Amino acid sequence: MVQNKEKKNILIIKPGAIGDLIHLTPVIRALAVRYPGAHISLVVGSRGTATLFQYNPHVSETIIYDKRGEHRSCRSLLKLWRRLRAGNYDLVLHFQRSNLKAWILSTAAYPCRVLVYHKAKKRVVHVVDNYLETIAPLNIVGQDRSPELYAGEDDEQFAKDLFNDNGFAGKIVIALNPGASHLVNRWSPEQFAALADALAERLAAAIIIIGGTEDVALAERIASATASKPLVLAGEMTLLQLASILKQCDILVSGDTGPLHLATAVGTRVAALFGAADPARTGPVGAGHRVIQAKGVACVPCRSRTCAGSQRLACMEKISVKDVIDVVQDMVNMDGALESSKRGRVRS
Repeated sequence: MVQNKEKKNILIIKPGAIGDLIHLTPVIRALAVRYPGAHISLVVGSRGTATLFQYNPHVSETIIYDKRGEHRSCRSLLKLWRRLRAGNYDLVLHFQRSNLKAWILSTAAYPCRVLVYHKAKKRVVHVVDNYLETIAPLNIVGQDRSPELYAGEDDEQFAKDLFNDNGFAGKIVIALNPGASHLVNRWSPEQFAALADALAERLAAAIIIIGGTEDVALAERIASATASKPLVLAGEMTLLQLASILKQCDILVSGDTGPLHLATAVGTRVAALFGAADPARTGPVGAGHRVIQAKGVACVPCRSRTCAGSQRLACMEKISVKDVIDVVQDMVNMDGALESSKRGRVRS
């Protein structure tokens, strides 16, 4: 068996999106357990995604590789290469096979052992399990597959103060996330508005609308179309503040996008709207989540990021508001109205 001392300096390359990095956290945790005291460096694609690991006890440092900005030029890429070269890594895990420059960066660690992620083909495997397959050669098997995220005390307090200031104590709080990078993962604004009003009326729930800066106009459009006037928080938070707010919420309703996976990582249940995306591949990981898909749409899931169907985006549009209300109501009922004892206090 390989001894721990042989793998004390580990480099992981994954300049991906929020969901990709959340799905990678079981791998990082498994490496930390397998090699106690290891120095784990993680290459990410932006300063924003780097903050996801600011308080992660398993990650020693994050290294930013901004291929469209700071590291666009060959000169800047070489500077980053030299920084990695100085790291003297014992092991490299390469999770970004399609990125040529990422391959160039990985050569900075040679000679050392390199394990490369291979996306599952001709079989359906959840991405978390697919990532974990990458470290199987290290005799790491049967690991906990639950994602995780750590926030700072300031982020947690931000969320608690926001909930207290808005009188959410004692209420069911449901977050709606209408945005997504790809249109095939978006439910319509009109449906979200109708859902907000129905949940506020049926469950007496407090509704918040979340999202990034690019979702502000969308969130405001939805809120303006409601009678319940949900609290719009889109564009007003850092990623760790958003994660902390989601931790305080009872349920998140979202398509397959970053905030959905943030919610699973902090233990908040998700009512996940899936159309083109395959929940068997990227669905929420953990207990209590529910996946909602349109009935009678033959191409679901097509696993494409663009719609080529005869009925454009029918996979999302045919998820009815009633379908989502019924699922959320059932989630509430299954938990005894979300454990009413918890609703009288802000979650710690």
